[in-house]
Amino acid sequence: MAGTITHHLNFTSSSFLSSGPSSFLPTNQLSSAKTRYPFPAGGKRLTVSANSALKALIFDCDGVILESEDLHRQAYNDAFAYFNVRCSPDSPQPLNWDVGFYDVLQNRIGGGKPKMRWYFKEHGWPSSTVLPTPPDDDDSRAKLIDTIQDWKTERYKEIIKSGTVEPRPGVLRLMDEAKASGKLLAVCSAATKSSVVMCLENLIGMERFQGLDCFLAGDDVKEKKPDPSIYLTALKRLGVSEKDCLVVEDSVIGLQAAKGAGMSCIITYTNSTAKQDFKDAIALYPDLSNVRLQDLELLLQNAVAAK
Repeated sequence: MAGTITHHLNFTSSSFLSSGPSSFLPTNQLSSAKTRYPFPAGGKRLTVSANSALKALIFDCDGVILESEDLHRQAYNDAFAYFNVRCSPDSPQPLNWDVGFYDVLQNRIGGGKPKMRWYFKEHGWPSSTVLPTPPDDDDSRAKLIDTIQDWKTERYKEIIKSGTVEPRPGVLRLMDEAKASGKLLAVCSAATKSSVVMCLENLIGMERFQGLDCFLAGDDVKEKKPDPSIYLTALKRLGVSEKDCLVVEDSVIGLQAAKGAGMSCIITYTNSTAKQDFKDAIALYPDLSNVRLQDLELLLQNAVAAK
């Protein structure tokens, strides 16, 4: 957006800026997307446990099914411009989140409303065309965030429906392999439900979407990732044990949520998450193009046996 004020990256806490995937995968292995299998101290491959089996495969949406980070950023900036959102009265142009800032923000805080609430709390509640003055109580602040988020969601839908967005490599094939083998299939996303529904209908197709055994979005739980609520809820709806589930995530926030629910997790990272610390993941991939269901079954069996 020409002439807009760009907000630059200004937080560097080690709690959310990490050493990256190389903390457990050598650089040469990272580039070729080799998986990491757990081995005991003696160096021998673990014996697969007969009591563990992959029964449910759970996908995140944003960053896993589609490369969505910059699409969301574009939609937020369009919303800020539409409502003339300015955190400082001296700002000559509306708020604009640049790429570096949004990469860190979206990997620190899950969900759109929590992102804005955190930002405005840190940088001042803004003036806008939504309210006559900057909000100074909980109700008016909620109204501002709800209004911006609703408009942003509709703008995001327009971008997805434009036909220029495609699923990430390997996602549809892996979903089909899982369903064909009788596995339960789920999608758990921290994003707004209407936004996720629209993404799934357009990117995986109506038949696959309606064939999901469980679908949960940010609206369905009180706490967003990295809180494990969404995955704990999925466990109940799927009717399986956490040791029989495998989660596919793209960020450390999602990994923490899966781990908090007692589930094993693989990472298919994006450009904005590649340097995060994924030491708790059981495997790491740049995408799913070369990943087969039998690879994931073995990974889960070995991970459960190692616990």
